[in-house]
Amino acid sequence: MTEIAFVALGSNLGDRAGYLAQARQAMAALPGSRIVGESDVEETAPIGPAGQGPYLNQMVALETSLAPHELLSQLQAIEHAAGRVRTQRWGPRTLDLDIVQFGTRTIRDPDLVVPHPELPRRDFWQRELSQLRTGAMQ
Repeated sequence: MTEIAFVALGSNLGDRAGYLAQARQAMAALPGSRIVGESDVEETAPIGPAGQGPYLNQMVALETSLAPHELLSQLQAIEHAAGRVRTQRWGPRTLDLDIVQFGTRTIRDPDLVVPHPELPRRDFWQRELSQLRTGAMQ
């Protein structure tokens, strides 16, 4: 069975557009998965510690047969391959991949919370989700 996972992509270090492209390519290559929609890429102010550069953000609709925790593990491997180092919450990063929604599921455990708890506070995620739901999906 496949479900649609909405995955947010963000980068504010180095070749930001290149990291987003690398992430899209890697997600499309995940087992039992394919990207069925992509929002526009937009630049946003950083959330978190001062002194960071702006982010490039995008959201994709990923049709996948992976279970939510399997997808999370795969996304973390993609982040790691892009040089992501987790040192500071909401700090600068080469690549950040977040599962914003996973089908109609609600998940609440120490490793994964879906829908993502920051969704109500991130206008750009709401815009990107809306764009995907109103026609950007293939």
